[in-house]
Amino acid sequence: MKKKRHTRPGGPSELLTPGHWLQWAIGEYERHDLSLGQISDNAHDEALYLILRTLDLPLDSEPDVLDIILDDSHQAALRENFSQRIAERVPASYLTKEAWLGEHRFYCDERVLTPRSYFLELIPTMAGYLPTGVPVRDVVDVCTGSGCLAVLLAYEFDRARVDAVELSPDALEVAKINVAEHGMTDRITLHESDVFDAVPERRYDIILSNPPYEPSAVCEALPEEFKHEPRMALDGGTDGLVIIRKLMAQAVDRLQPHGIVVLEVGALKPVVQETWPKMPMRWLKTQDAMNCVCLIRAVDVMKQFG
Repeated sequence: MKKKRHTRPGGPSELLTPGHWLQWAIGEYERHDLSLGQISDNAHDEALYLILRTLDLPLDSEPDVLDIILDDSHQAALRENFSQRIAERVPASYLTKEAWLGEHRFYCDERVLTPRSYFLELIPTMAGYLPTGVPVRDVVDVCTGSGCLAVLLAYEFDRARVDAVELSPDALEVAKINVAEHGMTDRITLHESDVFDAVPERRYDIILSNPPYEPSAVCEALPEEFKHEPRMALDGGTDGLVIIRKLMAQAVDRLQPHGIVVLEVGALKPVVQETWPKMPMRWLKTQDAMNCVCLIRAVDVMKQFG
């Protein structure tokens, strides 16, 4: 197969405005078959995001911002970022050093996955799966990475103590940045630990995790964009279940009697069901109908692993 050549952006006379850059970028994304899903699921929205953030413009800018005439420095910045995005397949989030979950901005770089999770839409529903009138006092995000889900938990349960657990010291440095930027240093406690191994004893109302769940063979075949992300944050071992098995076994001694475990498992959903066919799991509905987040009650965790 003939290798595609990368076409560098045209000169100032050709790409004068953000609108010109947007149309050019959409074509380049398609021509080079770039993989999406880290910032957006479509080329238009990701390219527009990268243009606005490169130019330090608000993401809610009015449409007429696409018609402004760019100076040489802005064109050079766009040329550099799109060159890295297209030729080197660097994720847009690593170029801008940020990603958004809803209205919340999170710092990110190559030490962590780009923040993205179904938990953005599901965390606000979590209290509904707990007994009526029981306050949520203790929650934990296992495999916290950038700390984004721990922060979302702290916003949702404003009277709860939040633990955030992560094995990677590099990822914890990023989590520390995000916890501080969201003013949560007195609410969120970071723990360097392999699941609960080094976490002080505490029982939780909610154990939440978006763990590494891709089988190792799948990680080998990922698009280049995803290979820029830390392998340990994606690789769940031969069958994808290494971290999930450990988390579930340790959850027995970490859940309140009324507590729940909530796991995002992506395409591993059938494997999870086949591995524990007798353990009741509730697959939570998501807007895109993937429904790959399962909820398991403490009593059922105890029956399976106790």
